[in-house]
Amino acid sequence: MATKVKRNAELPTNAVKPIQQRVDDMIEQESMIREHSRGAIPAQAAEAAIEDFGHCHGGACAAPRCAGQADMRVTGRNLFDIVAYPARLAIDLAVPSRCPACGVITMADHLFCVACWQKLDFLDGPACRSCGEPFPLNPGVDAQCGNCLAHPPAIDGMRAAVAYGEIARTLALKLKYGGRPGVAITLARQMRRLLPESDRLLTPVPLHRWRIWGRGFNQAALIGRALARLSGQEFIPDLLIRTKSTPVLRGMGPVERRKAVRGAFAVSPRRTERIKGRDIVLVDDVYTTGATVNACAAALKRAGAASVVVCCWSRVVRNIDNGEA
Repeated sequence: MATKVKRNAELPTNAVKPIQQRVDDMIEQESMIREHSRGAIPAQAAEAAIEDFGHCHGGACAAPRCAGQADMRVTGRNLFDIVAYPARLAIDLAVPSRCPACGVITMADHLFCVACWQKLDFLDGPACRSCGEPFPLNPGVDAQCGNCLAHPPAIDGMRAAVAYGEIARTLALKLKYGGRPGVAITLARQMRRLLPESDRLLTPVPLHRWRIWGRGFNQAALIGRALARLSGQEFIPDLLIRTKSTPVLRGMGPVERRKAVRGAFAVSPRRTERIKGRDIVLVDDVYTTGATVNACAAALKRAGAASVVVCCWSRVVRNIDNGEA
């Protein structure tokens, strides 16, 4: 029986609307801005504000009907919003938000259309404690897959947002080779729920300097920085360095990958003191066999890291029927 990945039942609330309806929504929003001034509700009007809370445009406001003694003066922020509104409207109409996977117009940036959302396989079900390989049944929280029992990995855990498939691959390639660094924010928004709640130090899987010069950026570092901004966790982009250039791992088997990355990573001498005793979250885009992240984790633990867990956008899921990845 093939691994059945749990799908998030909730669909995004970004069903595509006609342009005219978007314009109508914006006009209605502007009317509400003009009708209600911003500000705090005076203490003497608290009861009236609470009674009429359901009629307000989104919470505590100083509208006349809910706070009769509110100051109706136009603040600098109000004036800026009114002046900037035509520009925002023009930009939204000229360059509307689009699905990051297929390009269909959506209601906001970084939101998928319904069709693409339904094609994503979210990895929220039972999985191997060490490598994140999904289980068809729930064997328990601390269960490990056969491969991790036979060959204990250097990492202490791995979580991926989605299984590697059509949409996950499209986004990974857009970020890595398509010159679309903004996709990193899209991926980070889906990965945010995977981060442990405790204080962790985020760092990306490093690229060799020659590859960074050719590509212009490290896609794992872009994702890591976006994750740090969303979560408030500490982020150090150069905690690890790649000491030697390795061949492209695509198409290699697990043994070949391990040989290729052996000795390829080291902790930056300037960052050694930041690692000792810390719990590290290693950020990457795609997890295939785990050879790269395990080589990174081994280097981090040699430098004194307490634990290393991996957070990825997508993971290649093994097909249990034929034993293939």
